[in-house]
Amino acid sequence: MIGMRDTTETSLENLKQKTLLILTPSYPNEDGSFIAETFVKYQVAELKKYFKKVIIIAPIFRSFGYFEKDKLCTNYSYSNVEVYYPRSLYIPIFWLSKILIDNRLQVVERTINERHLHFDLIHAHFTWPSGYIGVRLKEKFGTPLITTIHENGEWFDQEVRMAHPLINAAWSGADALIRVNKTDVPVLQRYNERVCAIANGFSPIFHPIDIAKERLGLPDNIKIIFTLGNLIKRKGFNYLIDAMKQVCDQRDDVLCYIGGAGSERGSLQRQIDELHLGDKVRLLGSVPSEILPLWMNASDLFVLPSLSESFGVVQVEALACGKPVISCRNRGSEEIITSDEYGLLVEPADHGDLAEKILVGLDMGWNRQAILAYAERFTWENITKEIVRVYSLFIDKTAKSNVG
Repeated sequence: MIGMRDTTETSLENLKQKTLLILTPSYPNEDGSFIAETFVKYQVAELKKYFKKVIIIAPIFRSFGYFEKDKLCTNYSYSNVEVYYPRSLYIPIFWLSKILIDNRLQVVERTINERHLHFDLIHAHFTWPSGYIGVRLKEKFGTPLITTIHENGEWFDQEVRMAHPLINAAWSGADALIRVNKTDVPVLQRYNERVCAIANGFSPIFHPIDIAKERLGLPDNIKIIFTLGNLIKRKGFNYLIDAMKQVCDQRDDVLCYIGGAGSERGSLQRQIDELHLGDKVRLLGSVPSEILPLWMNASDLFVLPSLSESFGVVQVEALACGKPVISCRNRGSEEIITSDEYGLLVEPADHGDLAEKILVGLDMGWNRQAILAYAERFTWENITKEIVRVYSLFIDKTAKSNVG
């Protein structure tokens, strides 16, 4: 583990004279019409208070306007933050696990040089490609690199993937690694001894709202189950739908709303229809960020049936609204739902266990204030303090960054 020390006022003052470069695969655009990796922007909202300037570089695949990301994202700035979206080419050959073309490193370097960007510290989000790009920038510019490993827990069960030389380089070449859970720290320490666990946080937009059901037009006498995520197999929404069949056989006052978009939408809708749950389980599609806190607050239970998670930030967003969480033992959730005061854990891919816990959760007398008090540890303000402590270990190693 990294030897953590207290962040002194002197080290904080030093940061205020520094510029932080953040590398991330995606970043929300200026008007919010493209949303991805919103947690990075929420983190930046706190980090920018510590730095003179924060620079975001998020390479985008050039599709000539075909993909939403390419069509909607243009450079912008706000406060002391500059955001750049250089266009790149990236063509993987999935069946050979190889890359035919990938110039993201080159376009990041070109952006730095053309914009005459100077920075004192690099923070990369995700191993690939940001962590790898960060290592190459560190080698070229002599700038300390911190990489946060957000990848799903399944990564750490695949020795072949972790043995890839580019992944090895991304992990071993960083000055320090941050993992969003404690479980995977020992695995990462095989590649880099400077590893610490720091959770993700939640935005201040998530807080108690007492009239949420009314604002969404939901009946007050109905129990609401809400869940959110990409509609992919790993998220386990099919198990929740099966569980709802059992729940609805025992109660007629429960509605389940599933928020999110993805490749499994058609399959999930067919499952709902086959189980004759069309009036009980509804797919919402993508939920705009401005109304997501309403859905969290309107729920009586937030359910995360995911089979594997690195952390699962939607859970702490629900807790921040005072809502109990039913989640699977999926690697990340066990470090959030640490007590029956905050929620219940179920076995993954077990719709019977999930149905049982949902029924128990609907009848429990949850202590909302206890849930809210527990959620406070996951505010970005508190989480960012831990990140800054890691920064402070390395920021003074380089007296000056000669970039450009």
